Amino acid sequence: MSSHPQAVSAGQAPKAHLNRTIGFWGLMFVSLGSIIGSGWLLGALTAAKVAGPAAILSWIIAAAMLSVLALIHAELGAAYPVAGGTARFPYFAFGTLASFTAGWAAWLQAVAIAPIEIEASISYVSSVNWVKQHFVMLHEDGTLNGNGLIVATLGMVLFTAINLAGAKLLSESNSIMVIWKTAIPLLAVIVIIALSFHGSNFNAPGVGFMPHGMHGVFAALALGVVFALQGFEQAVQLAGEAKNPEKDLSRAILTAMAIGAALYIALQFAFIGGVQPKDVAGGWDNPIGAGDYGPYYTLALAAGAAWLGYLLIIDGVISPAGTGLVYVGTTARISYALGEEERLPRALTRLNSKGTPVYSILIAAVVGELAFAPFPSWSKLVGVVTSATAIMYAFAPIALAALQRRDGDRKRSYRMPMPKVLIPIGFISADLIIYWGGFDTTWKLVLALGIGRVLFEVRLRRTDPEKRPDIDWKAASWIWPWLIGMTILGLVGRYGKDDYPKLPQIPEWWDIAVVILFSLGIFYYAVDMAMAPHKVKAAVDNDEEMRTDYIK
Repeated sequence: MSSHPQAVSAGQAPKAHLNRTIGFWGLMFVSLGSIIGSGWLLGALTAAKVAGPAAILSWIIAAAMLSVLALIHAELGAAYPVAGGTARFPYFAFGTLASFTAGWAAWLQAVAIAPIEIEASISYVSSVNWVKQHFVMLHEDGTLNGNGLIVATLGMVLFTAINLAGAKLLSESNSIMVIWKTAIPLLAVIVIIALSFHGSNFNAPGVGFMPHGMHGVFAALALGVVFALQGFEQAVQLAGEAKNPEKDLSRAILTAMAIGAALYIALQFAFIGGVQPKDVAGGWDNPIGAGDYGPYYTLALAAGAAWLGYLLIIDGVISPAGTGLVYVGTTARISYALGEEERLPRALTRLNSKGTPVYSILIAAVVGELAFAPFPSWSKLVGVVTSATAIMYAFAPIALAALQRRDGDRKRSYRMPMPKVLIPIGFISADLIIYWGGFDTTWKLVLALGIGRVLFEVRLRRTDPEKRPDIDWKAASWIWPWLIGMTILGLVGRYGKDDYPKLPQIPEWWDIAVVILFSLGIFYYAVDMAMAPHKVKAAVDNDEEMRTDYIK
């Protein structure tokens, strides 16, 4: 039984639906604006502390892995242009339970982004002497005080108001921000390399290029590198509001990913060469002064470019704010999709006169506001958000492989290259990111997903039996073995176990091999378990946004 209402009959008023108003540039800027956020100001410093100059390898590896996942999302988004696609693609291939699990993971990571970015902006501004003296917003431990909470709340209110005004205003206001957000990091790279670049930092005596080996390179991925590069999928979340998704979506995603990856690699290169050689003579544990909120701000002042430092402080507000603005909207689209599939209350799909999911946006804003209390800083949530994003990403390659097999006749305006090779690599990449995030993060996320599963069961039991959706338990039978298996691999792995020193540990490189083999086993089993072709076709064809009579 499909969870979607049938098409309206003659004489009935058509159901309100999302308006298709966003073109290529709007889609591209939404993704690029999500990629370029607070991560560019903090990611290079964090990566260098863990991996030294070899942090450049971390960015290259992350860019390669996420580019494969971007190709996968590009094909899915172009073939199935629906709002909240990260939750809907698994529904088409594996049904209700897979859809909810993917959507819940996506919502968990997305709802935390806006408060993280607002916190980052407040922290950057708090490094200015005038603010320290006249408008203190942080306690000594870096958490929000009364002033900070007021400013943070105003930020959430502003984000919410722009999103309620409609997707067109969201994309247009974001586009203006993205132009600035891209120009300032590029300017920082040029100025720092021109005024203060020390090539000897890449292989300092006694330190070398890779002071912590490949372990440090891999560890850096989960400590800010992947977090900084994620966000390309945000155009997919708005596919239901795209003017021409078949033509524009894949180009928008791939363009944003290419620009973002190139920029971040250049920023890491400039940072490593920009620090003073004496500060890294004994290692990369503290390459700039302790307590600095923005490493490029410090490097700019040291290079005598105070004017650039001022621009970076301004960008410390604009970059995180632009990303937070986007994520309030895309978080709402995910909950909209869950409501559309009736995994959460149907009220989440209610639209205002602008064609915007008003209740979904308001819930995202309220939960984001509440997150300021338990998660007061950027660094405390980076690892959790990165692993949650990887779980969300992992559903896409499995869904695409299954849909290519079960729904292969559907028109696809974009097809990714070498699918038989790259699609499994996409799933392996997501699993490796989860693994590198560490056991301490993985078990907490799996617990949160378990809580979501309980909510799902409660909602299911309270639904009228006649309206209760069919659940293909066989199609979703791979999900919890996969999640539990990844938790066990983390338990015996080499990352995120500082609080558990007595736990066993798989030898280096063997752990990577084990994760790859486990991932391949889950991947091929899951694809085989996908719903039958007639069920897949019914799920897709009955979807309101996939029907041309609902495209406006």
